[in-house]
Parts: sequence; structure tokens; C-alpha cells
Amino acid sequence: MRVSVSGAMYCCQADDRKADSFEACLPPGSAVDDVAAIQHVIGGRSSAERTTAYAERMSVLGTKLHLPSPRRRLVSRARITDQLRVGGGEGPRLVLVAAPAGFGKTTFLAQWLAAERLQRRVAWLALDPGDADLGLFLTHLVAAIQTAEPEAGVDALALLEAGGTTPAEAVLVSLINDLDVLAGPMVVALDDYHAIDGAAVHEAVTFLLENLPPQVTLAMSTRADPPLPLSRLRARGELVEVRAADLRFTTDEAEVFLNELMGLQLEPALVAALEARTEGWPAGLQLAALSARTHAGAADGSGDVAGFVQAFSGSHRFVLDYLVEEVLSRQPDEVRAFLLDTSVLDRLTDGLCEALTGRSDGQLMLETLERENLFVVPLDDERRWYRYHHLFADALRARLAARHADRVGELHAAASRWLANNGLLGDAVRHAIASGDHEHAADLVELTLADMRRRRQDRAFRDWLVTLPDAVLRGRPLLATYMGWSRLSEGDVDGVEAWLDAAEASLDATPPSTITTAVSLAESARDREEELRSLPAMIAVYRASVAQARGDVDGTVAHARRALALAGPEDHFPRGAGAGFVGLAAWAAGDLGTAVDTFGEAVASLHAAGMVADELGATVVLANMWLARGRPVQARRLYERALATAESHPGPVLSSTGDLHVGLADVLREQGDLDGAAEHLEVARELGDRASLLENRHRWYTATAALVQAKGDLDGAIAMLDQAEPLFLPGYFPDVRPIAATRARVRILQGRLDDARAWARERGIAPTDPPTYLAEHDQLTLARVLVAEGDPRGALDLLDRVLDVGQAAGHDGTLIEAGMLRALAHHANDDADSAAADLAAALIAGVPAGYCRLFLDEGQPMTELLGQVARSAPHDNRAHAEHLLAAARRPLAPPPAPVSDAAAEELSEREREVLRLLATELSGPELAGHLYISVNTLRTHTKHIFSKLDVNTRRAAVRRAADLGLL
Repeated sequence: MRVSVSGAMYCCQADDRKADSFEACLPPGSAVDDVAAIQHVIGGRSSAERTTAYAERMSVLGTKLHLPSPRRRLVSRARITDQLRVGGGEGPRLVLVAAPAGFGKTTFLAQWLAAERLQRRVAWLALDPGDADLGLFLTHLVAAIQTAEPEAGVDALALLEAGGTTPAEAVLVSLINDLDVLAGPMVVALDDYHAIDGAAVHEAVTFLLENLPPQVTLAMSTRADPPLPLSRLRARGELVEVRAADLRFTTDEAEVFLNELMGLQLEPALVAALEARTEGWPAGLQLAALSARTHAGAADGSGDVAGFVQAFSGSHRFVLDYLVEEVLSRQPDEVRAFLLDTSVLDRLTDGLCEALTGRSDGQLMLETLERENLFVVPLDDERRWYRYHHLFADALRARLAARHADRVGELHAAASRWLANNGLLGDAVRHAIASGDHEHAADLVELTLADMRRRRQDRAFRDWLVTLPDAVLRGRPLLATYMGWSRLSEGDVDGVEAWLDAAEASLDATPPSTITTAVSLAESARDREEELRSLPAMIAVYRASVAQARGDVDGTVAHARRALALAGPEDHFPRGAGAGFVGLAAWAAGDLGTAVDTFGEAVASLHAAGMVADELGATVVLANMWLARGRPVQARRLYERALATAESHPGPVLSSTGDLHVGLADVLREQGDLDGAAEHLEVARELGDRASLLENRHRWYTATAALVQAKGDLDGAIAMLDQAEPLFLPGYFPDVRPIAATRARVRILQGRLDDARAWARERGIAPTDPPTYLAEHDQLTLARVLVAEGDPRGALDLLDRVLDVGQAAGHDGTLIEAGMLRALAHHANDDADSAAADLAAALIAGVPAGYCRLFLDEGQPMTELLGQVARSAPHDNRAHAEHLLAAARRPLAPPPAPVSDAAAEELSEREREVLRLLATELSGPELAGHLYISVNTLRTHTKHIFSKLDVNTRRAAVRRAADLGLL
């Protein structure tokens, strides 16, 4: 997520939630200089050091990355695994193991992959609900892949550890390229994918699936079909599916399981009866076997296995309840108590179990449960961490709640204390919430705040907040502030201020912590104090954001200045945000000089702080301010300098690079360079959303609309504007060029005046409205409507008022456009002399400033006027008119030649050789072997090729090379 000076004032990019217009100055990540952090992490730490550092933060991570070891013996599933085996060629893109709970999906996947390890590397990731957070999912995914290929994902992990603005696709592109170059045949397995309910994670997995190298297969187990492009993969033959019908035990498999593995020695008829009554459901068979085993071994000789089997019937749920009763009732009291007490845990380890049970033999008990096949699953090779079978855990928890409801809260509280003291704050929070001890939970949430922000786990943090009572949140300034932030992130502007008021009211009355700060929590406690220290400035920043969203310019400035006064010298985010809001407020008020100067200072402070990505994102806003001042040439210089900085910056593409290309494209279009504009828009399209801030996504469509309009495709322009409108997020910056008004201008050119007039009615705009800066675009559009409707006099009256205000305020861009429209109104009124005089004044001011399409896009009436000026005006005016007419006559550049000499010259002979091999099906190691170079050298060559061809993936490089004729 990006929150910068540009972000604080008007932008925010979040990976795990739907953006809205008021996510403007959200603090998570705001103090993180993502680019500097990337440079520090990539340049200063080895892969091993990064892995160690991460493991220190997430000591349970290893259990998630451990491919479950097959038990001493499993039922052979060759009839299924044979379907998944491929020769030396490519495997399927996706192996989907989908079935309800208890069908042995994880066991089957592990069994298959254990055999696959002879031919392919395996990366295993066991998912849980916490992985619905995109940042956490990506971090765990990279860590899993590094267990199979340690050098893969080094840069990707660095990006994630740096925090800040890096989009998910940038991380994935880096990871995919590493897999392509470094990894041989590999399977990346995602176990329990049904635990993921985050759209952002599904989008990331979809991107991964679409771009995986051919030698890499993604496998997943899930209880329900995931929202991935399964139909497309199925149609391409790239999907192998293993369903419940496949995983059900056949009678032969049930016989092996019951008699050979569980030691029951049942008659074939009894095996067939159990297989039929469980419908081959592996979990049901296992529970039945446990219960049948106790019947067979009854000490009093009363065992009757046949009777048990004959009596065994019912639905899966009924069977499960019945058999758990049988299993629990046959256990010694101490084992039964241990099972119930520890059932509240998602993961079990000796010390944690001892904290809940009061016993001192937690490890011995866990090993005993595993040995007795009592539904515990080891999560690591050292047998340090375990979990219960999901269905067994559900049944135990139901029994605990039914018979010992008073113990549930106590057990969760004990788990929370142990986890917190051992540095596992995320798990500690979840148990504290479940315990019902809201004050303790709130203390833990505050301790996690800084780290959750750094690691971009915003969704999880919001989820925690909403579970706590309002009364608890209101008494804690940190939590009240971020509850206000959650309202902003959901677009509830009216709901923000009450939370900010509560935060301010409790600043001096923060309740004492219920947590004794252990050594493991010392750093978190220091982070909490820093958050509290800078909180008053952040509250003021939030208030400025709310005021801006409401169009309250004075309020925006007042709150922004208060944030500046409250921020300390090292509080870069609130200081930059405050200065930026002052600039944006000046822009909204029409004080363009102050806007440019103040916002320019904010950009300069970002530069001084080394916050390159934030500086470049703010440049987009500053360039738009220069356009509003009527200086396209100055805007172009800003964009070109910023792009040079972005393209020379080491590491992945910065998150604002695409926006800079779009901004430069729009300026080039205005200056008449349509081909140059098209090239930059294409670059931005290829870079995609990962190189564009969320609030700027509409700009590509509006710039493309203007370009296709300049080429004469008015229907295409309308289509682009229709796509732009839902992407526009109000509240980030002043809406000085409403998309609806721009569409109305195109409708006028199409001759659809009814649609243009309908826009004016819906907008509620009239010729007699007083001119204001934010209404100028609408009023200049209405003037066009009046001229087209045959009311040039009404248009002239409106334009005179706009010109008076614009002249007083120094709105040079408005003066040029309004003067040009006056010329068109006089032309429509058959006043040739006045038309020529107004057009001459507009040309003298506009053409040297860089305007071209502003004039030409008015169509045939303007072409006629320019012709008159070119024939009869004084020399300077004639030259300007001729310049525009020449631009109008200039044909579009022909399609590029099959071979680009410039691109060819940039690539060395060795790079061309590598490029030709990239177009083959060879894997990265195979490419390196073919070229007799190391994999790292190959990686360097591919990075140079990607840079020179301005692409980010192998497939894109091959496409670009083919377009340029380099293959």
C-alpha cells in the first residue's frame, strides 16, 4: 500500500481491499520509504540473512512450509497419481484437488509430491485464514519457493520486507522471472486454499497461473472451487482435476486401510459394509476403524466388531458425532481432558499445551497422540508443532462448549498469554479476542500496530478492530484513530470525525497496559510509544482529508497547517501530507501560483528524504497543476525528468512509472505528437496496474480517449470515457476536469446535442451561474453547447464572466481556452473581425505555451478560422495558424518497420542470442547450460534485455522482440 505526500493528500494504493475515494491519507506504511528500504534490503543483506530475519519474526512459518511426511505406510493411490505423471515435458499448469472435508486432500497431495520429488522440486505452503492478507500470502509464497530454490524470490522477498508501495504484480513478476531463470521442473503446492477469502489473493494467484514458466506447476487442495479461471485452463488442457469421486476409497483400498494399516482383520463383507456406509469417505473410515479397534480389543471380551459394523449407519455428520463419542469415551481421563483443553488451538506445541492444561508433559502427550493415531498431524520434522485433524478439532470444540462452556474463555486467555510472551502477537490477538477479555485484546492490538502496518496486513488489522466494543476503542486514542481510518477506507466520511474526536479526547487518558512487557515484546512496546507520539499530527492529517473530500477548502488548509505544526522534524509523512494538503486546497480555490509553489515544496521535501517513488507520484499532481496554469511545456519537462529518474532507478518498476507515461502521453498529444503519445500509452498499458496508483487508473482511459478523438474516432473516445468514469475516485484531488463534461464535448462534435444538453440538466449548470474555479471546465463546456445550439450571444456572455474571473486569478489556461471559444462564438455569429481578433490573442498566448489539440479538436469551424488567420493576419499570428494547420494535415506515422534499428543496436550480440533462446521452451537452467554460462549470468543478461525492451517478463520480451523483428 502506498501512502505518501501524494498518497496522503489524494492517493492510496491497497492490495487487499476495494479502494474508495476517501482512503486518502491512511497512515499504514506512511512512514516507510519503500524505495530506500528496497535498496537497503537488496543491497545490504544476504538471502540467508533475510530468511533468518523472517524466521525470527514468524517462528511458526516453518510448519507452514513443511511438506507433510508420509506415515510409515499409506494406501496406494496409484490409480489417481498416474493421471498426474508426465514425462520429461511440461506438466499441467494447475492441479486442483477439490473435495469436501475429510477426503484426504492434503494426504493425497503430500503422497503425490513425495514421489514427484524424484523428478521435480516441491514448494509447499499450508494456508490458513491469515493468508487472506495479500502481503502475508506473498511473503509466505516466496518463503515456500525458497525452500525448493533458495535463490528464487530474493528480490521479491526484499520488496515485501521493504513495505511501502510495491504492487503485488511487481513482486510476482520478479518471482516469476526467477522461477523461469533459476528453477527447473517444480511444483508449487498450496494446501487448504479454501481458507483464502481475499479477492486480492485470488487475483494474485490468477496472475501467477497466467504467467508461470512452462516447467512450473501450481497444485492446490481446497474444499470448494476457487474463483480462478478454471474454465479457460480446462479449455486449454492446462488443468488436471482430482475430485471427491476420485478420492473416495474403493473397496480394495478400504480393505488395505482397515486391515493392513489399522490392523482390524475384517471379513470382506464387513469391509464392503463399512465402505458402502461411509461411501468411501476416508475420514469416516478412519473414525470407524478407531472405534472398531476398541470393540475388538475390549478387555472384558465383550468386543463385537461385526455388531459394531452392522449398527454403523447414518449421515457423515451423524457418523462423525457418534464416532467421536466412541473415541473420546474409550480414552483415559487424562487424555480426554488434554484433547478438550487443547482443542481451542490451531497449532499445538509442548509449552503452549502445558500452559492450557497445567501439565508438564506436553511433548510426551503429543507424541503419544500421534502414535495412537488420534487425529494429530505433525507440522515439522522435529515434531515440535502439531495440529488436530480439522473435523476432529471441530468435534472436540463442540464437546468442550457443550460440557465445559465456562472453560472456553479461560483456555483462550491462557493461550493468548503464552503466545504473546513468546512473540507470536498475531495468534495472541486472535485468542485474546476469543477469550472475551477486550482490554487485553486491545493492548495486544496496539502492540501489533506498527508491525502490521510495515507488513501491510491492513485487512487483518481492520478485522481485529471491528471485533472490539466501541467503548474500548473510544478510550484508546491509537485504536480510535485507526477505527476512523477504517471508516475512511470504506467511504464513510460522515463516520470518521466521531472517532477522531474520541481519539483526541483520550490522548491524555490512555489506559495502563494489562501486559507485562517481556523481552520479546520490548520492540513492539517502543513502536507503540512512537505511534502515540506522532498521533496528534496524524489526526490532523485525517481531518484535512475529510475536509477535502467534502470540498471544504478552508477546513482542509486549517487542518493541514495544524498537522505541520504538530509534526516533529523526523515525522516526514505528516509534514509532507500537511504541505501537500495546503497545495491541493490552493488548487481547489483557484490559487494556482500558491498551489504550484506549496506542492513543489512538498515534492522537494520528499526528494530530500530520498523517497523516490513518493516524489515521482507527487510529480503527476504537480504537472497537472502546471497544465492548469496553462504551461504544457513546463508539465512536459517535469514528466520527462521524472521518467528519467524512474527508468534509471535500480530494482523493479516503481509504482508511479505508468502514471508518468500516461501524463507525458497526454502532454505530447496536446502538443500534436500523436505517435509519441500512443507509444507512451502503450508502455503504460504493458506496465499495467502494478505501475499505476489506484487513484490514477482512470487517467489511461481519459488520455486514450483524447488521443483517439484527435485521430477522428469519436465513438472510440466515448467508449474510453465510459470505462474511465467508474475508475475515477473522487476526493483524492480537485476534480478540475469532470469526465461527464468531457463526454459532453465529444457528444457536441458527434452532433448529439440532446445528450449534451441532458448533461447540463443533470449537472444543474446554467449560463447565469457565478464563475468558480472548480466550475470552469463545466462552464466552458456549456459555452460550447450554447454555440452548437445557435445561441452564440449567450455563450459570449458566459465566456466574458469566465474571462473576468480568470484574468484576475491568473488562470492562463482558462484564458486561452475561453478566448478561443469566444472566437468560435463570434464566427457562429458572423462577426469575422471579432472572431479573428479573439483567435489571434489565443494563438499568441497558446501556441508558444505548447497548445495544439486544444484548437484542432474543435473541428471544422476552427479549421476555417485558422485558414482565415493564415491568409490575412500579421506575420506572428499567421505563423501560429500555419503551424496548427500543418499539424492538422500531418499524417499519422506509418506502422513501425519489421526491424527496429534502435532496439537492435542497443542489444549486444550475446543478448540477441539469449533473446532468441528465450523464445524457446527451454527452462532457465537449460538456457544457461546451452550457453555455457551460470544461471546468475543468464539472469543478468535477461535483466538487461528486459530493461532495453521496456518489458518485465519473458513472455513480454518475446512478444516485443517479435513485434520489432528481432527474432
